[in-house]
Amino acid sequence: MNATIITIGDELLIGQVVDTNSAWMATELTKLGFTIENHISISDTGDKIRSTIDRYLPENDLIIFTGGLGPTNDDITKKVLTEYFNSSLVLSEDVLSAVEAKIKSYGSTMNDLNREQALVPAAAKVLMNNHGTAPGMWFEKDGRVVISLPGVPSEMKGIFNDHIKRELGSYFSLPHIIYKTIMVSGISEAHLAEKLSNWEAALPAGVSLAYLPSPEAIRLRLGAKGVDEASVLKLLDEPIKTLHDIIARYIYGYDNETLEEVIGRMIAERGSHLACAESCTGGTIAQRITAIPGCSKWFKGGAVVYSNEVKSAVLGVEAETLERFGAVSEETVTEMVKGAQKVFGAEYAVATSGIAGPTGGSSEKPVGTVWTAAAGPGFIVTKKFNFGKNRTMNIRRSTAGALSLLQKAINCN
Repeated sequence: MNATIITIGDELLIGQVVDTNSAWMATELTKLGFTIENHISISDTGDKIRSTIDRYLPENDLIIFTGGLGPTNDDITKKVLTEYFNSSLVLSEDVLSAVEAKIKSYGSTMNDLNREQALVPAAAKVLMNNHGTAPGMWFEKDGRVVISLPGVPSEMKGIFNDHIKRELGSYFSLPHIIYKTIMVSGISEAHLAEKLSNWEAALPAGVSLAYLPSPEAIRLRLGAKGVDEASVLKLLDEPIKTLHDIIARYIYGYDNETLEEVIGRMIAERGSHLACAESCTGGTIAQRITAIPGCSKWFKGGAVVYSNEVKSAVLGVEAETLERFGAVSEETVTEMVKGAQKVFGAEYAVATSGIAGPTGGSSEKPVGTVWTAAAGPGFIVTKKFNFGKNRTMNIRRSTAGALSLLQKAINCN
């Protein structure tokens, strides 16, 4: 089954608002077994809406619109779709009652524009909106479906979850589709692909593979379709087992797990605590950790120690070490991670020191040179990275590299 997602609004076209609806809907529709053919953003004009339906409906089983269902004059989607499907607007008492209740809950009073939201196309199935005032609409034509939803993300998601999942499952004969995502770190995409070339070539028919890299990790997404859950899981089980045999040391989690979440779970299970000492990452490691609910149970704290004086004063890095080896060195980052353990009273610690750029550096230590260290009971490990000249990317990659080093060290000790 093919589907196209169309978002309506000039604010999307000029970049004033970022289209998050398409990504969310694509994820949900893919889970249901649809193949997404297109994501399209169009202007809120009648001619454009009509021509877009004419262009894409013949080659799709499903089109979903979002946007243009509000109460103001520039919200024209309902009017255009009513005309397109040769229908007329009729009053829905159910929608009117829901709108009245919603407006009352806002502490406001109904006006004519609010009442107009209860006018719905006679040819459409109404999708009640329990999260706002504009209902969704479901049209059918020659075995194909056109759905129109509000552009407000919370309302769009609410109607989708409340009604559309169930309705699509009833209307279409959809395959059962499962995606398994394996989270990988500590290896480049090119080296990973090289290691997996034979495994990838041997994947059974019907199993798809995607490499989804980011500065933080590589997601390996395996997907398969079938008539039922059991048959799809059976199709995926053996490839995943073999994958583990090949790259177990690089796998840290599944689905959308983050390194910091996995590290937190490992440390909490040991009844231990973590601290961090950051120079070039400037607190990014601590920020990622403290974004995790409940991290106070296992995270003691961190220090941003940018200057040499602060490295010495806060963490006890020896002046001689800094003078002899420099701030960006294995020796300095080792003393930083030891200092973090001591200062914060944490069994585990992670540290970074590098040249984030784009200025600075030397022939011996060019921009992008980063040293990381991780320490725990019975171990201290270090790793050097050589990144590029983009400061933002260097900070992200240094953070990910340090967390990956720590996770693998904990896992091995």
